[in-house]
Amino acid sequence: MGTFIGGYVIEHKLGEGGMGTVYLARSRGGRAVAVKVARPELAADPDFRARFRAEVAAARRVGGFHTAQVVDADPEGEPPWLATAYVPGPTLAALVTAEGPMDEARLRALGAALAEALAAIHACGLVHRDLKPGNIVMAPDGPRVLDFGIARAVESTRLTATGAAFGTPGYLAPEQALGEEVTGATDVFALGAVLVAATGGRPFGSGTPMGLMYRAVHEAPDLESVPEPLRGLVARCLAKSPSDRPTPEEILDALTERTPTRAPAPTRAPASVPVPVSSGVRDAVPEAYGAQSGVSGVSGASGAYDVQDAVPEGFAARVPALPAAPAGLPAPLPDPAPDVLPALVPPPPLVPPQPTAPPPVPEFSVADRECGVVVDGSGVRLHLLGEEAEFGWEEIGAVRHERTGRGRRLRVTVVLYGGESYACEVTGRRAAEADAWAEALEAVLARFLPA
Repeated sequence: MGTFIGGYVIEHKLGEGGMGTVYLARSRGGRAVAVKVARPELAADPDFRARFRAEVAAARRVGGFHTAQVVDADPEGEPPWLATAYVPGPTLAALVTAEGPMDEARLRALGAALAEALAAIHACGLVHRDLKPGNIVMAPDGPRVLDFGIARAVESTRLTATGAAFGTPGYLAPEQALGEEVTGATDVFALGAVLVAATGGRPFGSGTPMGLMYRAVHEAPDLESVPEPLRGLVARCLAKSPSDRPTPEEILDALTERTPTRAPAPTRAPASVPVPVSSGVRDAVPEAYGAQSGVSGVSGASGAYDVQDAVPEGFAARVPALPAAPAGLPAPLPDPAPDVLPALVPPPPLVPPQPTAPPPVPEFSVADRECGVVVDGSGVRLHLLGEEAEFGWEEIGAVRHERTGRGRRLRVTVVLYGGESYACEVTGRRAAEADAWAEALEAVLARFLPA
């Protein structure tokens, strides 16, 4: 977009909320940041300025693995703004829309990560107050809680008007909907609602904001979509009374619970019987293997080979047991059958599984002087002559593209479920460039709009 905010050049809009607009921007050194700019009409309000200063101070104090680092801010600017490290990836809402409900394992990992984030926030004496799927980015290294737009220091209740309910209906705790005092338990309630949403459910149904808040205060949540082993924990998070909800630490304990297992005591192997070894069997044991396994019973042609010591632990089941020798007689050595010899060959080295990062979320972005198209986990954005239209995946029925202008132009059309369509046409320098655009766009649409 070419606009500067405090030394950061704005590239395009990421989203919009009650306090302002969030843009993707870059520093002079090329670092990607998310810049949140307050609404002009709010910036003139002294009370808002006080809240914004509190937000900046709060966000600077919050650390942990699951929040975004504040890199710059100007609470006194015109308008005020806040810059955080840009976290790539779709929001939880967009991910569930694109990939469907989470299973139990993924839900446990999500809940544990969010509980850690809340623990970091609450340790600073803060309450987020607006935890929801749209404020959670599913980054390649795990979920990140964003947007401290209405986070407040617990002790700074004087900045909030009496009876005002900040937050998003459907995730508001009863005390929050009633305009009462909020604590860390308020965020725990929202966490429970987020976990329900991650499974494709809605704890308090759908409808008007007032209806959602009424059901949050008076009715039991719908937990049908939550896997059975986790319903009890989610129900506790959604308890009407804050005192009945678990703490983030208790949620972590419940979601990462492991039954301790005691390692089996070492057992003494039965005494092995030294037996003569033919040169064929001795040759079948690689020299390097004998050194690695500590075998010292192989010597010259007249030496003895201790079969019990030569078999690695775990391979014993593959080696036939030697027949018992009659009293006073040496144990017979079985013929070196093919099914015995392979057992004496060392197994390939065991390589521990290496953690792999989830695949990066595809993103498509092209623009010319008049038009631009951005496709990512949140949906499709069309830019035309300074105007911008945003469409979420939940409202998009189809995205079509075609080549025009002798192959140099790519025309992208967004068709909504309601039947409305919006188009934007981007011109490349040559046909090959438009070809590459079309191919990249198809790859991204295959992820978010499967056939």
